[in-house]
Amino acid sequence: MATNGALDKPLTSERVAFLDAGAQYGQVIDRRIRELSCESVIFPLGVSAEVLKQEKYKAIIISGGPGSVNSPDAPTCDPNIFRLGLPILGICYGMQIINKEFGGTVVKKNVREDGQFTVDIDPKALLFKGLSNVQNVLLTHGDSVEEVADSFSIIAQSGSIVAGIGNEKLRIYGLQFHPEVDLTDCGKHIFKNFLYDISGVRPVYTMRNREEYCIAEIRKAVGNMKVLVLLSGGVDSTVCAALLTRALGPDQLVPIHIDNGFLRKSEVNLVERSLLKLGLSVKVIRAAPAFYEGVTDIVIHTRDSRDKLPRKVLSRPLCQTVNPEEKRKIIGDTFMRVANDVMGDLNLRQEEILIAQGTLRPDLIESASSLASGHADAIKTHHNDSELVRELRIQGKVVEPLKDFHKDEVRLLGKDLGLAEEYVMRHPFPGPGLAIRVICAEDPYIERDFVETQLMAKLITEYAIMVQKRHSHIGRVDNGLSEPERRTLLNFTSRNQLTATVLPIRSVGVQGDRRTYNYVLGISSKNPPNWTDLIWVARIIPRLCHSINRVCYIFGDVVKEAIGDITPTHLTPVVLSTLREADYQANKILSQSGCMSRIAQMPIVMIPIHFDRDPISRLPSCQRSIVIRTFITNDFMTGVPAIPGKDLPLEVVNQMVAEIANVRGVSRVLYDLTAKPPGTTEWE
Repeated sequence: MATNGALDKPLTSERVAFLDAGAQYGQVIDRRIRELSCESVIFPLGVSAEVLKQEKYKAIIISGGPGSVNSPDAPTCDPNIFRLGLPILGICYGMQIINKEFGGTVVKKNVREDGQFTVDIDPKALLFKGLSNVQNVLLTHGDSVEEVADSFSIIAQSGSIVAGIGNEKLRIYGLQFHPEVDLTDCGKHIFKNFLYDISGVRPVYTMRNREEYCIAEIRKAVGNMKVLVLLSGGVDSTVCAALLTRALGPDQLVPIHIDNGFLRKSEVNLVERSLLKLGLSVKVIRAAPAFYEGVTDIVIHTRDSRDKLPRKVLSRPLCQTVNPEEKRKIIGDTFMRVANDVMGDLNLRQEEILIAQGTLRPDLIESASSLASGHADAIKTHHNDSELVRELRIQGKVVEPLKDFHKDEVRLLGKDLGLAEEYVMRHPFPGPGLAIRVICAEDPYIERDFVETQLMAKLITEYAIMVQKRHSHIGRVDNGLSEPERRTLLNFTSRNQLTATVLPIRSVGVQGDRRTYNYVLGISSKNPPNWTDLIWVARIIPRLCHSINRVCYIFGDVVKEAIGDITPTHLTPVVLSTLREADYQANKILSQSGCMSRIAQMPIVMIPIHFDRDPISRLPSCQRSIVIRTFITNDFMTGVPAIPGKDLPLEVVNQMVAEIANVRGVSRVLYDLTAKPPGTTEWE
């Protein structure tokens, strides 16, 4: 039987079958179901209908996915599941499967939707019972329903795009939007209607069930062996250690904290003191040189038909590596190698010890681990899911008691285990640390679409002027917007003078359940911005211009010149010290202002861009800029930037900008305006 990763068997009879088509938010569906105290068991999309029938599941949910139902190799489900008489909810790709199975059509349209949008729903549909007819939801898709299946009716629309279908008699529904994420305001209500009212599932699955089961599984897996616990000092590894202590006692644990050279200012001492308060005497391993010079095998996929098998090559040292995926893989594998060296130093035999880490479900989802999904596209490799980690998992050498949990669930578990608020509510800090907050580059990223991307950005940010001039390409903007959106953009660009500058760098994003690695757009203005309007514009730009996945506001004067080069940047001591100081100043101000709890996370990112150079004098690019990336979320799979003046006091933001601008080597300060999707929380 398939399971959800942490459970070997279902715990209750009140359970839902969740068919995974590879969605980035697939495990958030699982989380939403559990949040309503119902149990879900995850199956591959193609699971036999007979299996579901024999196990007496009460409902079926089909997830989204990165594929197209029209593709020859599209993942498919057993059509007999639609004949079981069970309630079925299809989400995104799942809706398209349902529509096609019942005779409807799905097509790829010129306009894609990636972000939060307003949809009109039919409140008479049982799925939407108790909801108003206009809702904010997350849409992220390229294909759309063209012709609705004959036996279905439209129950939700996003402009001209079908956003929901339903057959009340069969109790089968499809949603193009994602009800599982925080960016869909009514999502929990929709799941409640589907699970409780339509499917009749009773809420009997609790956090206490899961905690007790985790403890039992830890004891079963570990036995009398020792456990080397990798502790970063963040909430995940701290809760992991607390759970292991509850299950095994401190005598079986060997807690270590590896200083990889990419930590925040004074972070090592803070971690050591914090964990000591919890009764954990942590051995600190100073391993910065091992990480700076770290290498690993990188898999190369070739298009040459004569060489169908991927080959492996040795990477460059981390301090010379610019590719974000390679950086993450090197760091992940180096962590494991350092841990292995520690075992030798402590005279611990490998056959008598396991390694424990605080891996969460979102880490596995974004890394496209088989533990989380069989079809998902890799967005980024997490350091706790590198190839070496996967090999150790296969050998049964890794203990990950939180791999079925999401961040908010881990915090609840931590409180239940008796951890203080200061530990469970700390802002997350990635295992690779500042290494993935430095956008490394040796050359500017300028492809053939650079000029076209700049033109499209200009058409959007100067829309009112372009309409007045009757620009020949203005239709490209108009065709992608609804009439109300065109009016909003016209009014906004009439009131504000904006300048759009495409930066010759790339950031990682997620669009349509797939990883993107695209341009960053900077917006500058003569006058102080209207932040709410800016956030709105930043939301529609990636939707209209697919080569952009991140939009930032550039503080200071209008950027007058195009940016055509970059400051060559690697993970060097000077670069890291500059970012470390900028990060310290920003977080100090956020903490002193009492605003830390207003946001979930605030990565401070360095980009290799030197603004304000006179093109005539041809001064070389030698400075770098800093980006403030505020993030508000509950599920850490989707989220929005904090709006200055609303979510964060404007004076706090301005103070952060002023202090960062005074750090030596900083050219300008930017503010990330991008939601997730289309941007990821971290830039790499």
